[in-house]
Amino acid sequence: MRILIATAGSRGDVAPFTGLGVRLRTAGHQVAVATHATFAESVRSAGLEFRPLPVDPRAELASDEGRRLLKAGTGPGVIVQLLRMGRRFMPALGEGIVEATALGADLLLTSSATDPLGQVAAEASGIPSLGLHLQPLSPTREFAPAVTGARSLGALGNLLAGYAVQAGTDQLFAPAVRELRRRLGLPGVGVAGARRGHPVLHGFSPTVVPRPADWHPRLDVAGYWWPPEPDDWQPPARLLDFLAAGPPPVFVGFGSLVVPDPERLTGTVLAAARAARVRLLLQSGWSGLAAEDSESVLTIGDAPHSWLFPRTAAVVHHAGAGTTAAALRAGTPTVPVPAQLDAPFWSARLTRLGVSPGPVPLRTLTASHLAASLRRTLDDPRYTARARAVATALAAEDGTAKVLAAVERAANK
Repeated sequence: MRILIATAGSRGDVAPFTGLGVRLRTAGHQVAVATHATFAESVRSAGLEFRPLPVDPRAELASDEGRRLLKAGTGPGVIVQLLRMGRRFMPALGEGIVEATALGADLLLTSSATDPLGQVAAEASGIPSLGLHLQPLSPTREFAPAVTGARSLGALGNLLAGYAVQAGTDQLFAPAVRELRRRLGLPGVGVAGARRGHPVLHGFSPTVVPRPADWHPRLDVAGYWWPPEPDDWQPPARLLDFLAAGPPPVFVGFGSLVVPDPERLTGTVLAAARAARVRLLLQSGWSGLAAEDSESVLTIGDAPHSWLFPRTAAVVHHAGAGTTAAALRAGTPTVPVPAQLDAPFWSARLTRLGVSPGPVPLRTLTASHLAASLRRTLDDPRYTARARAVATALAAEDGTAKVLAAVERAANK
């Protein structure tokens, strides 16, 4: 079967799908990934076909609108800002998905950022589609929407907030979906109408987020889809030397987060590392964090989290879904520094799992607060013990099994 995976967003929105694509290819399917050009090399290096989608996500996050999104953080303000950002490029994204699908596919797999547009492309091509989401976005009584923060609003409040957020995000896609359906000669079905009956599998572990009991049967939790191990990556000599020169360092990296003042953030992190008396491994990321190398500090670029995190004493990160998963897989305790969107949700999960003493939000980040959290994480062995227990549980799960079964069902229809 020819399978097309369409995903949009940051690296964390792409890497799990390359790992899933490799597993699907191993099962005998032809797999292509449609995503932004900045991730073309990572797709091709996994042995998958690359098909381009428009938009440069890093440039969008660095723009004035992207900075307003960071400032909005979570809650209603972030939905408003997403509407302003997304409506500008959603039409082009929809056309890109249609063009990628037209190159040939028997099944379309879509992320949460491409799902409504992908359903239109699949219908136009006469093929089935399946949603693959990395966050729990469907309303439930069990927790508040992932983009509204970590605080529960009570069973009814959580459910009502879930429907409100869902209605708001539907408006993000509605104009582009409506125009795309009109152009392709399809019946006028709205985003909410198309969602009914559309199956969705979620790419996170039930150990981390158990499947809500009140979800519709079409919604399920599959487990994590791990990025493929790069065959040609070798750790730089300077990194190996730094790791060997002393006790395991603390990793600090904020991934695809783009902050307006990276120098200030770097200074805060360096001061926290000095106060906590830890060696520091600083990853540049999309914000371009950098510090002068020394016996206690090393700045690095990209490195596979699966290789790096187990060699660190703790991981300080922005609590994106992908980095959260990688830290849990490594069995390394964490200090989340949430800033926007679903990061507070994942931070709360890390705290509930017992692998973190709690978040240090970026908005109120200080060197003293971060240093205190680091010392608490490193000095209390319960966080490391719990992190290793969670990693053992994740190692026993097969997050691809339900996806493979769904693909086989689609193939046999």
